[in-house]
Amino acid sequence: MKKTNQPASHPHPSLSAGSRRDFLKSAVLGLGAAALAGGAPLAAAPFGALSSDGPLSATRPRKPGQKPVHDLTTKPLEKVRVGIIGLGRGATLARDMAGLDFVEITALCDLRQDRIDRALKRIRAKSPAQPKLYTGSENAWEKLVAQDDLDVVYVATPWEWHVPMAVRVMEHGRHAFVEVAAAVTVDECWELVDASERTQRHCVILENCCYGREELFVLNLVREGVFGELKHAECAYIHDLRAMLFNLDSEGNWRREYHKKLDGNLYPTHGLGPVARYLGIGRGDRFKSLVSVSSGEHNLSRWLREKTPNAGRHAGERYRCGDINTSIIKTELGRTIMVQHDVVSPRPYSRINALSGTGATFFGYPGRLALDAPASLALGLQAKNSHGWLDEDDLKKMRERFAHPLVRELWAKARGAGHGGIDYLMNHRLLDCVRRGATPDLTVYDAAAWSSVLELSVRSVAQDGAPVPVPDFTRGAWKTLRPAADPLSA
Repeated sequence: MKKTNQPASHPHPSLSAGSRRDFLKSAVLGLGAAALAGGAPLAAAPFGALSSDGPLSATRPRKPGQKPVHDLTTKPLEKVRVGIIGLGRGATLARDMAGLDFVEITALCDLRQDRIDRALKRIRAKSPAQPKLYTGSENAWEKLVAQDDLDVVYVATPWEWHVPMAVRVMEHGRHAFVEVAAAVTVDECWELVDASERTQRHCVILENCCYGREELFVLNLVREGVFGELKHAECAYIHDLRAMLFNLDSEGNWRREYHKKLDGNLYPTHGLGPVARYLGIGRGDRFKSLVSVSSGEHNLSRWLREKTPNAGRHAGERYRCGDINTSIIKTELGRTIMVQHDVVSPRPYSRINALSGTGATFFGYPGRLALDAPASLALGLQAKNSHGWLDEDDLKKMRERFAHPLVRELWAKARGAGHGGIDYLMNHRLLDCVRRGATPDLTVYDAAAWSSVLELSVRSVAQDGAPVPVPDFTRGAWKTLRPAADPLSA
């Protein structure tokens, strides 16, 4: 869902339109339904409207039989056998992993046969794979999950199905690779953590923006110490999706439902994932608290009135989500992160991707880097004061010198792949970790922390921007954990 990452639909493989609406009503609002009796808006609902534990606890105790998975290693594999549920977005993922010589696609599932046919065509252009196919039933995905020859299952379906499917995948002994956001509610985030710890299977969030060329460049600058002490980051998902939200054959058709129900940051992870990696969230620092405010709702209603999409079939719809949501996260180490969401305004695409440290500042869209003059001289650049961005030549030198190893090794192969090549890097890196038996870059604790911002922002908006605590999904392990020993190896 980015400028170079044009949205691909996440059609549900086994959910009819009617049952999808029913599921949304129960899964999105959860126990808040009782609080909303009588038509009270969600913004007026009690603090515990979305999660069943009421006021958020700082953490939850680990249940008997569960073990941490921060550094979970597994048996190396000669081939990684993959199944995919949901062949809208999943078809693009299938195409990009089909060319990996250590991957075998063994199963595909979607309710629609035409999507299966399209995915097969893309796969067979790169691979002789003959995957088993599951369709024609709302429960077809359960048969895929039970298939014997699987190591990893990709879940590329609407949000409300991510957790039920991922948990079932892990209970069958497979690793779950889940599209973004991995969960809608804080309770669901804990479900993923508990399931991964109970089954000792990986639950990976498929946040492809972590593998953008620019994001990997900034990550490498951080790891090489160029920024010094980190103190602030800014990120966003700014993308005018008004037309897509009314496209009946895209994910917009179900994502629009969330705009009716919730007011907050509905899509935090594209911007937040990369900056969380820069800051070592979960490994040396953690999200501590969040405040969130939303503007009024204007543009989606205006689009509906003026465009009358789909021959007026949406007449009467009302939207709760404000046009622009701005959330501020404070971390345990005292750093701050601004996270913004705006998918209905006439604005150029941006994820902002900004990072400030004691020695450097970076802002994306377009990429700009400022260094203290001593740092510039030490790096062999033209001396500057701290008021200016590096000129084009010096920035080019920095990009070449600090290019991430994954980009150096794989970028030539990634060109032409999904979302400007970053899908290829993501698939290669994460599946190669499974092949080697190593811990993937993105663990279940990342999936939970990043995804929890959706509900937490809704809670804060409902309280007029009051701070809400962010649960510690690592159960204290963040204090001693550090980034993986070989985070930059390809």
